[in-house]
Amino acid sequence: MQKKLHFTKAAAKLFISQPPLSRQIKELEEELSVKLFVRNNKQVALTNAGKYFKTEVDSLFARLEESKDVVRKIHEGVSGEFKVGYISSVYQSQLAEILKLMHEKFPYMKTSLFEVPTLAQIKALEHGDLDVGILRAPVLSEKLKVESLFFDPFVVVTPSRTHKIDDQYELTDFLRKSPFIFFNKDYAPQYNQKLIEICQRMGFSPDITHEANNVHSILQLVEAGLGVSILPLSLKKQYAQLKVSFIELSDIPINTEVVLAYKESNKNEVLNWFIKHYMRLKIDEFRS
Repeated sequence: MQKKLHFTKAAAKLFISQPPLSRQIKELEEELSVKLFVRNNKQVALTNAGKYFKTEVDSLFARLEESKDVVRKIHEGVSGEFKVGYISSVYQSQLAEILKLMHEKFPYMKTSLFEVPTLAQIKALEHGDLDVGILRAPVLSEKLKVESLFFDPFVVVTPSRTHKIDDQYELTDFLRKSPFIFFNKDYAPQYNQKLIEICQRMGFSPDITHEANNVHSILQLVEAGLGVSILPLSLKKQYAQLKVSFIELSDIPINTEVVLAYKESNKNEVLNWFIKHYMRLKIDEFRS
């Protein structure tokens, strides 16, 4: 009936006869409980309700065509948005390298990065607000698939001007007397538990004097001489420019596992590409 307002001509346009078209219009009017057309022997006209309904239906069909086009482009990897979550305590050079390769493979794909703590990442991944997350285990979710990237040992971080420490006994005595700078317990509970466990195995409880919600702030406070911290070794490369010292905990084999997490039901072609290439890059890095 689009732009026809003549049942016979509209029926011909739809490749059906006029009676079935009239019957379908009548059934639609009965379903809506409104009159869509005013009919007489000479012409057919839209009622006000009919005019409104036609405008809405035209808009819906236009949006449907637009949506079909977007779906095709996403399927072809032409456009869309790929959302990556990461934590501040993971070295980001590998992520930047993968994103460069991704842009070459999917030039019209928009990539959005979100620095999000592990617990918040898990919820965002479950709800589909992120496509993939780079975070630290454990990932306590039955909805997510987890791929191990590497195990990261902990090290003591001190201001660079700290006197030389020769053995584990000296280190323990130094840490026992030092104020600690660490993540807020509610922000990173797993990190907090690791810190407590390491210190307990060394024979003392840490005096956590300052708290922060990202690793860069923690390291800046250490650099300023406000205390010490215990953090993953991988940060040494990321923050090599800071005036801090990293002391290995050779007698305490406690580490943290860095993982990729995602919804297995997410069939995004870009996600599969990202997982494959990011994991390959991490394997190659640790082989070299």
